[in-house]
Amino acid sequence: MIYPIVAFGDPVLRKKTKEIAPDHPNFKELVENMFDTMYGASGIGLAAPQIGIPLRLFIVDATTFEKDEDLSDEEREFLSDYKRVFVNAKIVEETGDEWAYNEGCLSIPDIREDVFRQDTITIEYQDENFKKHKETVGGVAARIIQHEYDHIEGILFTDRLSPLKKRLIKGKLANISKGKIKVDYRMRFPNAKKKR
Repeated sequence: MIYPIVAFGDPVLRKKTKEIAPDHPNFKELVENMFDTMYGASGIGLAAPQIGIPLRLFIVDATTFEKDEDLSDEEREFLSDYKRVFVNAKIVEETGDEWAYNEGCLSIPDIREDVFRQDTITIEYQDENFKKHKETVGGVAARIIQHEYDHIEGILFTDRLSPLKKRLIKGKLANISKGKIKVDYRMRFPNAKKKR
C-alpha cells in the first residue's frame, strides 16, 4: 500500500516520536508499505512521521548512489547495497568537519538547499527484526541518516537553514502546506482548502 506523504505544515512532522515495541501490530507490513511509498515518490529515505505516524522508524535506500561519479569508488561500493530499516534509532556521536550538501525532502517538494552537517555518525538502532546494531558511517550514507533521524526528532531540513534562507523560502513553504504545488506522488496537505 502506498501512503500519501504528509506535507510541510502538518503538526505530525513536529512531534517527538514514540519508541516501537517488537509486538507492534502489523509492523512488517508497515515497513513494506513505507518502502513502496518511498519508491513510488522516487525517494532515498522516509520516516514514519512523513506518512502521519509518530513512531521512531525510518528507512534508507542509498543504492542509487552507486552510479554517482562524484563519489569515490570506495563510497560507491559501500552505497551499492546500503538499504536499512532503523527502529528506535539514537545517534550517539557526530564527528568530523561540517560540510554542505544539497538536500531535499518528500514532505517539502521543489525546495532544495545546502545544509551543513558533520561528516561521520555513530548510530544505535534495531532492524526490522528488532536485532540491535551499532554502526559508524560517513559521507552520503551519514547525510541521509541524519536527515531521516531529524524527522523522528520533529526537525526538518529547513530548520537548519540561515535566517535569510528561511525568509526567502517562507512563501514557497506556505504554498506547499496549502497544496499549491504540482507533485507526481500522493500527498496530504494540512492547509489545503476543501473542494465543495
